[in-house]
Amino acid sequence: MMADIFSSFDPATCSSNSLSPMIFWSLSFFSITLLQSSLWPSFSRFSWIPTFPVEVMNSQASRTFSIHLKGFPSILVSLFIMLISLNLLGLLPYVFSSTSHLLLTLALGLPLWLSLIISAMIHAPKSFVAHFLPSGAPDWLNPFLVLTETISISVRFITLSFRLAANMSAGHILLGLMGIAGSSAIFTSIPSFLSLTVIQLGYIIFEMGICLIQAYIFCLLLSLYSDDHPSS
Repeated sequence: MMADIFSSFDPATCSSNSLSPMIFWSLSFFSITLLQSSLWPSFSRFSWIPTFPVEVMNSQASRTFSIHLKGFPSILVSLFIMLISLNLLGLLPYVFSSTSHLLLTLALGLPLWLSLIISAMIHAPKSFVAHFLPSGAPDWLNPFLVLTETISISVRFITLSFRLAANMSAGHILLGLMGIAGSSAIFTSIPSFLSLTVIQLGYIIFEMGICLIQAYIFCLLLSLYSDDHPSS
């Protein structure tokens, strides 16, 4: 039995249910099969689903400097599809929500952010260092501007990772609380139970939109960070 609502985010609690790993891997395989349009014998009205994330992220990459970084748009597309799949799978019962943990979000945000920093330092070190000091600033303000810009760039991967984990955790916690309240109301008041059920169904639809938006924001910010990459 779970000690509190946060125990639902502990991977160890999933081991008590033998069906949990099977459900997780079967749903993961099903999502990959759904995205692979080549496995389908003919096109249908849903054939746009696999190509839609690719078109959205390629369009976003074309508006930033990431289009000039070889392979980076492909990384954004793959990351976007993976985050959408993980976020939506986390809404299903008995499926572990991995994107609500900082272990995963930091593992995604830190290497990608650090790769942009290292690439900029190697490609054009003078332009990279000059980026820390805006032009036209007074001399006495230069040390403070350099310090502020350094801190701002250094914490980007932290804010990027915390934003995704916090938003996904908050949604799952609220859904869990609503489920507990609904299961308690079924024995006390049927109207309250029906009202909570309708509210929870509406919030699940809202949370599905949050899953898509948070995946897009994560990849959007990474593409915007590439604008700081010096071109020469």
